[in-house]
Amino acid sequence: MSGTFTKAMARNIFYGGTVFFFLLFLALTFDTTSNLPKTDNRHNITPAVAAGKHIWETRNCLGCHTLLGEGAYYAPELGNVYTRRGPEFIKAWMMSQPTGAPGRRQMPNFNLSEEDLNNLVEFLKYSSEINTQNWPPNIEG
Repeated sequence: MSGTFTKAMARNIFYGGTVFFFLLFLALTFDTTSNLPKTDNRHNITPAVAAGKHIWETRNCLGCHTLLGEGAYYAPELGNVYTRRGPEFIKAWMMSQPTGAPGRRQMPNFNLSEEDLNNLVEFLKYSSEINTQNWPPNIEG
């Protein structure tokens, strides 16, 4: 190989790289679209789940917590809190806030009714059933 780099060589590298990455893009797009139906669970949305999502949004829970990686990182991830702690723990935790423990971040008490708590738990249960393809790898989020 000669020590010079010609325009033809540069053009061939450019076109070859363009074709390679375009084909890679198409392959990854096809793989993603073929796997998406396996992760879809929209058919499980009940009125209680929708009401729980409304509570989640109106109380600005994403202002402190993350849900499946989205939101603020001030408080724990809640995408799998239902499987980690269970519904009774979630209800008791929400009703006992703020704990008043010194040196800890405090969650406000939203004074939710029993029905609101049940709806929020249903929403968190729904969130825990979403196929996240084993993410996060740590069960504690």
